Amino acid sequence: MSAWQQRQQLQQALARQPGDFVAWVMLADLELEAGDLRAGEQAARRALQLRPNHPEALARLGRVAWMAGAHVDAARLLGQASALAPEHPGIALWLGHALEDADDAEGAAAAYRRAHALSPGEPYIAAQRLAWQRRLCDWQDIERLATQVREAVAAGNGVVEPFAFLSEDASAAEQLRCARTRAVAVAAGIRPLPAARVRAQGPLRIGALSNGFGAHPTGLLTVALFEQLQSDPELQVHLFALHRDDGSRIRQRLQQATTLHDVAGLRHEETAARIRAQGIDILLDLRGWGGGGAPEALALRPAPLQVNWLAYPGTSGAPWLDAVIGDGFALPPTLEPHYSERVLRLPRAFQPSDNTRALEPAPTRAACGLPEQGVVFCCFNNSYKLNPRSMQRAFAVLQAVPGSVLWLLSGPGQADARLRAAAQAAGLDPARLVFMAKLPHPQYLARYALADVFLDTHPYNAHTTASDALWAGCPVLTCPGGTFASRVAGSLNHHLGLERMNVADDAAFVAVASALGNDPAALAALRTEVARARDGSGVFDMAGFAADLSALLQAFAREHGWHGI
Repeated sequence: MSAWQQRQQLQQALARQPGDFVAWVMLADLELEAGDLRAGEQAARRALQLRPNHPEALARLGRVAWMAGAHVDAARLLGQASALAPEHPGIALWLGHALEDADDAEGAAAAYRRAHALSPGEPYIAAQRLAWQRRLCDWQDIERLATQVREAVAAGNGVVEPFAFLSEDASAAEQLRCARTRAVAVAAGIRPLPAARVRAQGPLRIGALSNGFGAHPTGLLTVALFEQLQSDPELQVHLFALHRDDGSRIRQRLQQATTLHDVAGLRHEETAARIRAQGIDILLDLRGWGGGGAPEALALRPAPLQVNWLAYPGTSGAPWLDAVIGDGFALPPTLEPHYSERVLRLPRAFQPSDNTRALEPAPTRAACGLPEQGVVFCCFNNSYKLNPRSMQRAFAVLQAVPGSVLWLLSGPGQADARLRAAAQAAGLDPARLVFMAKLPHPQYLARYALADVFLDTHPYNAHTTASDALWAGCPVLTCPGGTFASRVAGSLNHHLGLERMNVADDAAFVAVASALGNDPAALAALRTEVARARDGSGVFDMAGFAADLSALLQAFAREHGWHGI
């Protein structure tokens, strides 16, 4: 039975018995799963009228607030519900989500631990706890949790979020199994729209769906590309924004370069209907399983051809996505058996970038908390990528390069303190870790001028951050692995002609970084090489990227009946 049919049945039952508390709670859940916050809130309030202060009703109102972005209100409501139902693992889980977004990082961790203690065999809850501990650099029991999650994925037991699973040291085959299980759960309540066909003639209508069309990594990566595509007579580009206008300059540029449709807050069916109404031939999913996307809208099949690209570095496992765009390095032929989609490859790195960015003058080292002398290694990846393996090899580099420091992006909660404690346990002075608070993009980008080498992470590479570093002239050292997520920085180096910065294993990683750190002349020569490669390769050539992407999409459309203008 589809979610729409279940909703119809509940509404009919409530028309007969409007005092049915359980039915109102169930209806609230269905409305929220459909993306209808207003209807979900109405149902939750009716339940609360019938049973004031009931934790199930309060929890649904908390979910409404959370989904609407009112994170403090969500945390308050879910906190009340959890206090009234302390043995309810689901409410503890939702409380964790709300506390995350309300910037109570350690409170969120406590809520996830409690949810897991209440339901220790539930893989989804274990995976949520594991993912948040990684974000907090809290490695206590992390191997046990990781084993539980991987075993659950292998057995098809429970749904684990595929994005969080990218941080696990899992194979591409395991990632496919994880994504497929998640896709099956989404598809279970979906009734797709009638099939659509690619139009035979006229400009190819390209759509893109994302919650990142603004001051967000997706907006940053794509804005210059969409500006270049604006002049392509073969294409018409439509963006479907799942979030409100953030007032950023990137949002303004995207609005000027494309036809941008605001679909924020719409039900999934309404989002799909908006896409279908524009006659989109190829729809690009620029979010995937990354959170904040709309897989349910995509599962409705609003476009005849739907493509996974850019934001989610792995297979979707979803039958509603026909193809994935990669490149020969990030997604080599050996990975194709582990992809549910047909693989389409660009002749350049699959990841575009904003090549219009100007670099601001760098601040002083003292202003950044850096020592006046010594090599500065950096890694501005998100904290969930800073796992024990990645940090142990970075600590080994610091031990081999006297006077060097490691410059990191400050993490949530007590993440920085935990990393300093890990450094101390490795025999390092914790002061050799320097933390940078999150900054506006131009200020953050300018700081790469003070960094000598970017030390990448594994198994989840630097992606946008690697592009940022290279654009700003900072070399990136990486160890490509066996999954897409572990090969993105390597792809950028490969296409820049900097293959020697792609190393085979951790021992080589430490050896290369140490050699560079102890040889100022080699470091200077490497930075010169990066600058030359940036200007001479195709990685940051967005006019060339636009031409290649247009040709790729046109060829795909021709296979399905499109004949051009």
